Amino acid sequence: MMQRPPPEDFSLKETRPHLGGGKVTGDKLTSTYDLVEQMQYLYVRVVKAKELPGKDLTGSCDPYVEVKLGNYKGTTRHFEKKSNPEWNQVFAFSKDRIQASFLEAAVKDKDVVKDDLIGRVVFDLNEVPKRVPPDSPLAPQWYRLEDRKGEKVKGELMLAVWFGTQADEAFPEAWHSDAATVSGTDALANIRSKVYLSPKLWYLRVNVIEAQDLIPSDKGRYPEVYVKAIVGNQAQRTRVSQSRTINPMWNEDLMFVAAEPFEEPLILSVEDRVAPNKDEVLGRCAIPLQYLDRRFDHRPVNTKWYNLEKHIMVDGEKKEIKFASKIHMRICLEGGYHVLDESTHYSSDLRPTAKQLWKPNIGVLELGILNATGLMPMKAKDGRGTTDAYCVAKYGQKWIRTRTIIDSFTPRWNEQYTWEVFDPCTVVTVGVFDNCHLHGGEKNGGGKDSRVGKVRIRLSTLETDRVYTHSYPLLVLHPNGVKKMGEIHLAVRFTCSSLLNMMHMYSLPLLPKMHYIHPLTVSQLDNLRHQATQIVSMRLTRAEPPLRKEVVEYMLDVGSHMWSMRRSKANFFRIMGVLSGLIAVGKWFEQICNWKNPITTVLIHLLFIILVLYPELILPTIFLYLFLIGVWYYRWRPRHPPHMDTRLSHADSAHPDELDEEFDTFPTSRPSDIVRMRYDRLRSIAGRIQTVVGDLATQGERLQSLLSWRDPRATALFVLFCLIAAVVLYVTPFQVVALLVGIYVLRHPRFRYRLPSVPLNFFRRLPARTDCML
Repeated sequence: MMQRPPPEDFSLKETRPHLGGGKVTGDKLTSTYDLVEQMQYLYVRVVKAKELPGKDLTGSCDPYVEVKLGNYKGTTRHFEKKSNPEWNQVFAFSKDRIQASFLEAAVKDKDVVKDDLIGRVVFDLNEVPKRVPPDSPLAPQWYRLEDRKGEKVKGELMLAVWFGTQADEAFPEAWHSDAATVSGTDALANIRSKVYLSPKLWYLRVNVIEAQDLIPSDKGRYPEVYVKAIVGNQAQRTRVSQSRTINPMWNEDLMFVAAEPFEEPLILSVEDRVAPNKDEVLGRCAIPLQYLDRRFDHRPVNTKWYNLEKHIMVDGEKKEIKFASKIHMRICLEGGYHVLDESTHYSSDLRPTAKQLWKPNIGVLELGILNATGLMPMKAKDGRGTTDAYCVAKYGQKWIRTRTIIDSFTPRWNEQYTWEVFDPCTVVTVGVFDNCHLHGGEKNGGGKDSRVGKVRIRLSTLETDRVYTHSYPLLVLHPNGVKKMGEIHLAVRFTCSSLLNMMHMYSLPLLPKMHYIHPLTVSQLDNLRHQATQIVSMRLTRAEPPLRKEVVEYMLDVGSHMWSMRRSKANFFRIMGVLSGLIAVGKWFEQICNWKNPITTVLIHLLFIILVLYPELILPTIFLYLFLIGVWYYRWRPRHPPHMDTRLSHADSAHPDELDEEFDTFPTSRPSDIVRMRYDRLRSIAGRIQTVVGDLATQGERLQSLLSWRDPRATALFVLFCLIAAVVLYVTPFQVVALLVGIYVLRHPRFRYRLPSVPLNFFRRLPARTDCML
């Protein structure tokens, strides 16, 4: 009988790596690379050569340097006909993989048939010095070239050779022996580590007030005028003006996202709707963004009149007509808002655009990206599965990308990065990707970089000055279910510069004050966030090497707002989880009322009588109770950062069709019968929601009908009851009333009836507006 495979391990694992060459103690270590494991490298910096002899018939040479260590070989670029070339290239050989005892740097002459050896320099690895930052870099020296027999020949080579770690300044720019199979300058640039900065984003507010002296082509009709504004790929328009004259008014705000450096102007056109599908341009103007006013608070900027220009075609050429039409606007770049380019749930930065409004930082986040284990093969090469993995981390405006480890399911990066922290209630995101742009991937129409998985860590869940070393599961949702793609090993430390300042942050608004003084609508924010992510993605794609669009969009959670049955179920059960505490209290109180445990019920009676007689004890009792619960739960506080939870996300129990729907494009690309089935399913769910909403409306309308005289007898009874209650409560002390009500509610089951109470019967008989519904 076949045994079922064990369920995949989606849990977080605490680890104890050998960080920084020393033991992890939780205190800040002295080394600058103290959150990663040290990796030893042999560095070779080839600077330049001089007085190289000519090797071909013309008496010149085309030199390059080949650095060889055992089976590993790295070459510099070659120069045409140059006897004093300068390369200034660095080569790094992983010490773990060194099997040779000698290093050879050979200067060769590039030739069509066979490259000739000009001369070489050989180093014994036992004599190579070690360098540990912050020691000064090793000064390169001139070495006389030798032939294969060890005899001196003409020409000298300047280079430096040393052993160091990944903390060395030469590490990011070095050619790595791990990447020996990668050829071409573009491919080499694609595998190096890199730090990127998001462009500085501004909200652009265009307040269109009015226009004057417009000249429509048809003077015999009332013009239907609106204003269209375009910034780059963003286009918006005002409503058609209510005043159908040649001096229309709007007083309407249009919001855009603009990024520094400002490349495209704001283009405005005033248009007249002359027919249902025909618009006539009455005038245009282009406004460069760099000269606009910048607003840092709620005070309005000055309005300006802008001249409108019009072009007509004469003999196939554009002729500009000068005329006196103008448009009155208030345009400014908003520096007091934070431009949202991430999902608000996972924001890594909440500061306003204007640097003048930034508060000092409250601490430092340090992230050590150590390694990954058990990665899945992401593509096929030479008939076998392979993965070329790299990491991307994003916090605030700073993105980092580690180097790509070629063809490894257990890549070791051991790279450390630092960010300034301005708010503890922010999230750092770390993603792992497979590099699909090596080995000529660009030319062959190489696909997108595949996502391996990502991890989010909320800083407010971390204790300060503690080093967290954990192995996080890399989980990705596929159309056929959730899949573990491997594990990533991270070391995280959040250092706080001032505990008082950080505690003070919890009393401040999450977003800059302009979001509350002049709030933007939900639809505006949603549209602006979409535009911001497009701009960030486009700018980072243009960097060298590019941080590709699919990587940026995955890190920024683009598309997370799309409909998903799985996510809707997960959110419903999250709400039920929140309400479960209230439901549990309700059940407990029902047991008290039914005297399931007489001793507890008697104690509750005594507590209730004490609180009624001494009402000033009510609030202190509640807060003391909450304090004791908090202290009690401290023993079981979470000791690990949160991680992706498949059960909470309902990823492990989602139906294949629900996942297929989640991965569908928008608009849909599925066959009509599947779309019809999903539409019917959605109608069924919406029908239940509709019933619940209708029931809630019914209860509310019944409350309203107590005093509306819709049912005259019921309202008369209620009004009479209110009069009697007012008189009774006036003459009876409140404590007596509260005591009687409490004892009545907590009465013994012997004095209870199974039928509903009189007030409930009365309430259910009240009319609602359901009778008027079609």
